Amino acid sequence: MTFNPDSDISGSNVRKRGRGTAIGVGGGGLAVVAVFLIAQFTGIDLSGFIGGGGEAGGSAPSSTSLSEQCKTGEDANENIECLMSGAGASIDAFWIDNYGTVASGEYRTPGFELFESSTTTACGAASSSTGPFYCPGDETIFVDTSFFAQLRQPPFDTTGGPLAQLYIAAHEWGHHIQAISGIMESADRTGTGPDSDSVRIELQADCFAGAWVAGASETEDKNGVTYLERPTAAQIADALDAAAAVGDDRIQAGSGQGVNSEAWTHGSSEQRQRWFNAGREGGPGACDTFAVDGSQL
Repeated sequence: MTFNPDSDISGSNVRKRGRGTAIGVGGGGLAVVAVFLIAQFTGIDLSGFIGGGGEAGGSAPSSTSLSEQCKTGEDANENIECLMSGAGASIDAFWIDNYGTVASGEYRTPGFELFESSTTTACGAASSSTGPFYCPGDETIFVDTSFFAQLRQPPFDTTGGPLAQLYIAAHEWGHHIQAISGIMESADRTGTGPDSDSVRIELQADCFAGAWVAGASETEDKNGVTYLERPTAAQIADALDAAAAVGDDRIQAGSGQGVNSEAWTHGSSEQRQRWFNAGREGGPGACDTFAVDGSQL
């Protein structure tokens, strides 16, 4: 997906953290790190596995706004950090307009932090191997942009183009929508299996991402200029390829394991693609994965 070169992304709140050092916090900290290491762009809600999150020890590295560096859509098309900054501006504008279709109450913009090597969060210490994730404890999306290069390597082996990268940001934003709306809190995230609440949470985030893709080319900046051009068929295929690459069945098979659906926490490749398309075709209102029975999931 390509940004309109004249669009204004300077209002984005995306920030970049200084280079950090991951900090362990005893036994609990080791559990946190273990959860992070198996995440690998799963969008996993970490608080459900570490008792709701806690202070990681030490303070988070300082961060700086990207608004001076990333001002236009042209910047987003040329620089990966500005691409994420543009994503922040576009996805936020989309949810300001559409939050009411999935929940009542007030919408809140999440934090969005880029980091290098490692960082600390309310969910614990994270390293580059974590993959992008959302931490409910500080309502912030964390992305080490080096992960996008990993999308093009085993075990993912995707083309990893711009829309695939934007899909990842939109998926994590979907977890924020779940967090502030109460969906995440009401789900039982301890279970596994193809129709578990854990899978429903992830498929709904995929659906929310698809809804943003459909609406992105009509979402406007403060000057009335659309942020993004309409996606091409090849770009949509690229995003779907990324969704399939992180299916539980694909990851299990790629690691040499047999495919065991009862261990799934994020859904199969087919499920993830199908729910992405459900959002793209039906908007956020089509994303209630908790309203369907297991045979329809």
